[in-house]
Amino acid sequence: ILRWGLMRNTRPENDQEHSLQAAMIAHALATMKNVRHGGNLDANRIAVLAMYHDAGEVITGDLATPIKHFNPEVHGAFERMEQMARRRLLGMLPDDLSGAYAPFVCPDETSEEWRYVKAADKICAYLKCVEEIRSGNGEFLKAKAAIESGIRSLAEDGMPEVDEFMKQFAGSFELTLDELN
Repeated sequence: ILRWGLMRNTRPENDQEHSLQAAMIAHALATMKNVRHGGNLDANRIAVLAMYHDAGEVITGDLATPIKHFNPEVHGAFERMEQMARRRLLGMLPDDLSGAYAPFVCPDETSEEWRYVKAADKICAYLKCVEEIRSGNGEFLKAKAAIESGIRSLAEDGMPEVDEFMKQFAGSFELTLDELN
């Protein structure tokens, strides 16, 4: 499933690679919360939640954020469609396995854990913008600014590890392999 369908991409990104990156970042955020801020999160569980966070897109495809958030009615309809797709996907599993996967395919989106998944998802979007801009694709400039503002809001809303991740790690995504070495 390709992402960023409404924008020209210098390098296509798919849900599978995005989900891995989101899992790694969500794990890092949870670990930073635990180590630096006295948290008690299950970083491994959060990583698995992030691995499955877009699983419903196997059925729905990736709908662009501007369309999802066009108005509250469209947003609500899409939320219901995503939930239906997740339940359908879960229903495709054998009965003896569906219970084990249910918390990941149909997660509690009000949980603190889910907050870390969504923060990681937002950071991934920011990093995609950085990559595209670095490749000369100015189409991602406005998206980067909007996403960056959302990331700052997370940090101001009690997630200092988000700001720390951005300061400590996001810059490395702008480096070439030679610069990393």
